[in-house]
Amino acid sequence: MRVPLLDLKAQTASLRAAIDAAIARVVTSGHFILGPEVEGLEVELAALCGTRCAVGVSSGTDALLMSLWALGVGPGDEVVTTPYSFFATVGSIARLGARPVLCDVERGTLNLDCARAAALCTARTKAFVPVHLYGRMARLEVLRAACPRVPIIEDAAQAVGAERQGVRAGAVGLAGCLSFFPSKNLGAFGDGGMVLTSDQSFATRLRSLRAHGSTPGRKYHHEIVGGNFRLDALQAAILRAKLPHLESFSAARARNAARYRALLGGVPIELPPAEEPGERCVYNQFVIRAEKRDVLQDYLKQHGIGTEVYYPVPLHLQPCFAGLGYGPGAFPEAEDAARTSLALPIYPELEAPQLEYVAEQIRAFYGA
Repeated sequence: MRVPLLDLKAQTASLRAAIDAAIARVVTSGHFILGPEVEGLEVELAALCGTRCAVGVSSGTDALLMSLWALGVGPGDEVVTTPYSFFATVGSIARLGARPVLCDVERGTLNLDCARAAALCTARTKAFVPVHLYGRMARLEVLRAACPRVPIIEDAAQAVGAERQGVRAGAVGLAGCLSFFPSKNLGAFGDGGMVLTSDQSFATRLRSLRAHGSTPGRKYHHEIVGGNFRLDALQAAILRAKLPHLESFSAARARNAARYRALLGGVPIELPPAEEPGERCVYNQFVIRAEKRDVLQDYLKQHGIGTEVYYPVPLHLQPCFAGLGYGPGAFPEAEDAARTSLALPIYPELEAPQLEYVAEQIRAFYGA
């Protein structure tokens, strides 16, 4: 049996008629950049996530960059974040000339340790950028209580629809940044992103920045310098076709996670921690912790099972960030996660026999 890490073809096939109709609608309209499709997606996602505004942008990376830019982050500023994430989290801070101040992650969730992060706040701290890793929200209530005046820019690229204490990912801080990379729970047919916010003036600034700093209603007039960060209408239309199914996608991922927990009980690996009361994880990934991780990954590959390591090198050990002054041992939890973490197939269309086969092979590996 073959079990891929992700099967985008299966999801596309199940929604093909709606997606084809969405594409045809855009082609017929002749409106390919921003416009009604993007505006419709913005309204729908703001409603889903519980914010007043949403601003469609070109990628999840650009959502982070623009949010920090709109906040005024620049040289001399510090931004506190995690060393265990996709590169864009820290890269966006560095691109603006600010200093990333890194803080270790929690052992279980691998999210930013918000109590430790709050302790790093100084007069130079311009923002916190916590990541809702693997579809589980970080403990942002800790940051808000300890540092109420410091803005929070949520990296919610993996967590659309996740919830904690009655609030959805992207609606806690000043801004929440979504990614529509094809592998995400809500994935486009290319790059795309969204910034969620309930601050109307912040949203206005974001809309200006995404169009070269242009002034609404005044063509070729620019009060500020921005960039080209616009979302394509085609991607927005495809996402709108998928959006009504997002809740069922998330529910299927949760069922798959529960099945893994049942089937892998007693195996000498560490499973993701169970959800707390009032918490909803949307399982963008299902990540186990395993000694001899690389040997296990090779074994599963030989048996037709796709896996992935998120992330093999923590950001503080990336060569481009050597100037930050962090070395091996600086963040032991992040470094141990990089050594032991392995993502298993969790996508909504995963069939029960496939999931059972994955668990069977993991049990066989440790039984051997």
